[in-house]
Amino acid sequence: MKIAIVHDWLVTNAGAEKVLRSIVNLYPDADIFSLVDFLSDEERNIIIDGKKVHTSFIQTLPYAKKSFRNYLPLFPKAIEDFDLSSYDLIISSSWAVAKGVKKTPTQLHVCYCHTPIRYAWDLYDEYTKELPWLKKIVVQSILKYIRKWDLDTVDRVDHFIANSKFVQERIKRIYNRESTVIYPPVNIDTFTLNENKEDFYLTASRLVPYKKTKLIVEAFNQMPDKKLVVIGTGEEYENIRKIAKKNIKVLGFQSDEVLISSMQKAKGFIYAAIEDFGIIPIEAMACGTPVIALNEGGTKETIINLTTGVHFEEQTQKSIIDAIGRFEELDFNYSVIRNKTSKYIHFEQELHSFITRIY
Repeated sequence: MKIAIVHDWLVTNAGAEKVLRSIVNLYPDADIFSLVDFLSDEERNIIIDGKKVHTSFIQTLPYAKKSFRNYLPLFPKAIEDFDLSSYDLIISSSWAVAKGVKKTPTQLHVCYCHTPIRYAWDLYDEYTKELPWLKKIVVQSILKYIRKWDLDTVDRVDHFIANSKFVQERIKRIYNRESTVIYPPVNIDTFTLNENKEDFYLTASRLVPYKKTKLIVEAFNQMPDKKLVVIGTGEEYENIRKIAKKNIKVLGFQSDEVLISSMQKAKGFIYAAIEDFGIIPIEAMACGTPVIALNEGGTKETIINLTTGVHFEEQTQKSIIDAIGRFEELDFNYSVIRNKTSKYIHFEQELHSFITRIY
């Protein structure tokens, strides 16, 4: 069986790339396709064993390495230009356009859907509302085109796999297609239990607006007696560093060793984003660390209120502050929290069983 794996783009080692890593583990002889590949050699070795990636024409366009997302209107053509006609099985890892690759009637296409295109659907208003009027008109026009293309290519997928029940609902609502939920892989062997907690809270993510890290920092600015550590980098880093008061340490990018050590020692991990799934809160739980998270999206499924953490209902400072107050009244069993993560280690087995059954 000749297999092609299609990934949207390879520019960093984030949650989707952990899924790709497991798919490559399952099918090491598969060929890999991606719009662009700007990974470092170290990242490429970690994610895809240093394998060669077949890239699209966008790889060689001017300034693509720094600003390839500016070529969004060309993404549909770029993904359709891949000739996959010689493959028996296509596995797409898609949160943007990978699911839109062309196939023949005799090929099987399984899409592991991280989400339908966020900025074209659920986050459309958030991405466009504050743009200058002329840019807003252009961006809205592009996103409407992407929406139409996204719907027109749904039938190129034979089977959808959703990474959470939250995304399963999106696939049904947007694509009118059924899907099977297989949770993403979490390497809980790396994130080990530590029951000796220290007196600080932790949040870690890319520092971009939708992650709401700035909101968490603003909430802790109002709680000077509580300590917060922030790990991560991104476009909001400088702004967050400037507004953070003395009870908050903004560490920027840190190694895996520092991140894991911080997760193990933190009394609680705080996460305010609406995530499709959200791997990093599970990694915190694997360390035995309870999670304070939004009761929406992936964390609504993965965090058990009052057992593995505490939910808050709104992305507001008050809601976070109230949740911290409830959190500090509870006694958590760190071993129970760790044990609740065991169901996230079966991704490769479940995916292989699914594909074997339907092929």
